[in-house]
Amino acid sequence: MPPTPAFSPAPSARERLTQVGRSRAARTHAADERLRTLLADAFAETGTPPTAGGVSVVALGGYGREELSAASDLDVLLLYDDRCADVAGIAERLWYPLWDDRVALDHSVRTITETSDAAAADLRTALSLLDARHVAGDAALTIQLRTTLLANWRRTAPRRLPELEQSCRERAARVGEIAALLEPDLKEARGGLRDGVVMRALAATWLVDVPQANVARLRSGLLDVRDVLHEVGGRRPTDRLRADLQAEVAAGCGLPDRDALLRYVYHLGRTMSHTADIAWRRAGRALAGRSGRRTGRTRPRPGPALTPLAPGVAAVDGEVVLAPEARVGADPLLPLRAAYAAADHGLLLAPHTADRLGNTPGTLPTPWPAEARRLFTALLGTGPDLLAVWETCDQAGLVNDLVPEWDRVRCAPQYSPVHRHTVDRHLLDTCVEASRLVRRVYRPDLLLVGALLHDLGKGGPVGQGGRDSRDGRPARPAPDHSVTGAEIAARLAPRWGFGEADTETLVLLVRHHLLLADTATRRDLDDPTTIRRVAAVVGDADTLDLLAALTEADARATGSAAWTPWRAALVGRLVGHVRRHLERGQVPAPGPLAQWQRALAREKLPGVVVEPPDVDGEPFRITVVAPGRVGSLATVAGVLALARLSVRSASVHTEVRVEDDTGVYADGHTEGDVGVSIWTVAGEPPDPAVLRERLDAALSGRDRVAPRVARMDAAHAARSARRPADVRVEPGASAAATVLEVRAHDRPGLFHQVCAAVAAAGCSVRSAHVSTWADNAVDVFYLTRPLGGPLEEAVAARVAESVRAALDPEPR
Repeated sequence: MPPTPAFSPAPSARERLTQVGRSRAARTHAADERLRTLLADAFAETGTPPTAGGVSVVALGGYGREELSAASDLDVLLLYDDRCADVAGIAERLWYPLWDDRVALDHSVRTITETSDAAAADLRTALSLLDARHVAGDAALTIQLRTTLLANWRRTAPRRLPELEQSCRERAARVGEIAALLEPDLKEARGGLRDGVVMRALAATWLVDVPQANVARLRSGLLDVRDVLHEVGGRRPTDRLRADLQAEVAAGCGLPDRDALLRYVYHLGRTMSHTADIAWRRAGRALAGRSGRRTGRTRPRPGPALTPLAPGVAAVDGEVVLAPEARVGADPLLPLRAAYAAADHGLLLAPHTADRLGNTPGTLPTPWPAEARRLFTALLGTGPDLLAVWETCDQAGLVNDLVPEWDRVRCAPQYSPVHRHTVDRHLLDTCVEASRLVRRVYRPDLLLVGALLHDLGKGGPVGQGGRDSRDGRPARPAPDHSVTGAEIAARLAPRWGFGEADTETLVLLVRHHLLLADTATRRDLDDPTTIRRVAAVVGDADTLDLLAALTEADARATGSAAWTPWRAALVGRLVGHVRRHLERGQVPAPGPLAQWQRALAREKLPGVVVEPPDVDGEPFRITVVAPGRVGSLATVAGVLALARLSVRSASVHTEVRVEDDTGVYADGHTEGDVGVSIWTVAGEPPDPAVLRERLDAALSGRDRVAPRVARMDAAHAARSARRPADVRVEPGASAAATVLEVRAHDRPGLFHQVCAAVAAAGCSVRSAHVSTWADNAVDVFYLTRPLGGPLEEAVAARVAESVRAALDPEPR
């Protein structure tokens, strides 16, 4: 199967990669010639030709496969039998010259029996020996060894293949999958070179048909990239495609940039993974059938029986194939029926069937008929079984007929470590997650199609990702993927046969798929303006349900950090407020302090209460009572930062304390207003008594918090690159306060630093909300004048500039 056109290297790149492959072949040829010369020299004194001396030099592993890279070991077996009188002397004459040449040598000296025993004792050794290749000496001896090893491997396959499959699973769990790693290990990761070796071993069992030409092509592509990686790595070669080397490796491969390199590697790895999945599935059925025949549980049949599944589609031996009456090319619904039948029944869509459908596709009319739309949305709702079927269709070129824009996201990397998969795989994972939520919404089809479309605005043509070659971040402002995705949805939905109203809903879902998550974590949910703005976007409760389900599916598909109980609770609270506004016109009002919090405000300052988290590792609340003066919030934020606590949100309430008959308050203060701040933080819950002591020292001035926080930030900055902060005022976000949004590189003292800058400008913080993704933070502050109310426009601009200057003191 040739590469998808999007991944076919340009002619210049093909020429460069061809040169890399030739260099690999030349290294193998040179090693062969060196060993032949050394063996001939060893036999020269005896007058006996090496071909008749009971000794054979055999290449194993990567050397046996003729895949020597510049950093590869020379894996060599000196095979002998009882005709050889001085095998030790011959070995010395082989190994010592190589050691003198500083060749990395992995050598062994064995008889056929000893070699067979070593293969039986160790699975990795057995795989290496399956690639044994004759180099020099007695060729008949090498042939005898290969015949013995292959016979033993086929005989013991029912016992050894489960062990091999388990080792592959463990390796994948330990190292990860090539297409899910920003720095993939080209050898050990799932879909890498090691899996290509495993496919050769599976083919050698004769139990399963493996497309060996395709596997060889995939291995060759990965080997080319690895060879260039070893060249770039210099004296410390690595199989891990490190981010700091990717731009150089891309140039060495003749590819335009890091983005194109990763897409190419991801495509090779994903195709290898898919091929391995199919091979293991078929091997499992073959082993089960062999076991059944051996125990007499089943009777041999003259041939596999076809089980009809749908018009033109049938199942046979665990795979979906075309029925004899199928009208390929004349029935445009046939590919959708075959794909849906496979996913719905949890079967494999036979690759040869998908290839046949891809080579002679029927053309669906535009707009699609209702049955095509039904099959398509039903396929998207089949859950985890969608993934393998979609991949088979994509490998056969069928997906482009269904989703013409799929090229822009296929294997597109996502450089945020929050995302665990490429863009296309994330879209499919979102469909899988959405399939579990379809009973929550009135139109499951719109939810599933929205899940497929929501990030389709990401990506772009290969080599045109608009990314900086050094770190993968955008080199110039990229268009909002939600806006681009909405434009794509507006084109595709009518093509798929959705009416005008449904198309508008799909466009809304794609355009605003981040609305609920962003609002819940970055806005004050008790501010009526927040609720009214969200309600104005969604329009009605049914659309709100669709958007809420899409938000959850998207977050769950992103990774564990994106949908925590805390985030889920915030989104749920927002959805509840918006629903009440849509259905009853109600808007939330800030709730009063709890009785225990008001009582805490009457005690000696500062007061501290730590509420343990409901779930270990989740954010928890800390209530702090401190003197009601400008700057107290910044001081508390600094103390929390020094306690290694990450702020997620903070709200401030003013409480008037009651004096006694002497005119003095219980703790000696003469100011009547105190601030009750409620913090949601993440980290290890502190001892309340210790935290109170630290707050008391900081608020009284005995402990200068700001310099200590600055030193902690400086140490953090030394370990990571910092980019300029983006500080902006969000007009109209609240009627009662001025909303200031700060986007900056995350660091322990960021929240403290912003609070201090706001206090220095004479403003008060009513509430604050923090959203952190990887190393990027979005902090949103609701600012008021000292006596309440939003800031004047000119004052707000000056405050924004003050915060910007505090975060980036050096001129840009």
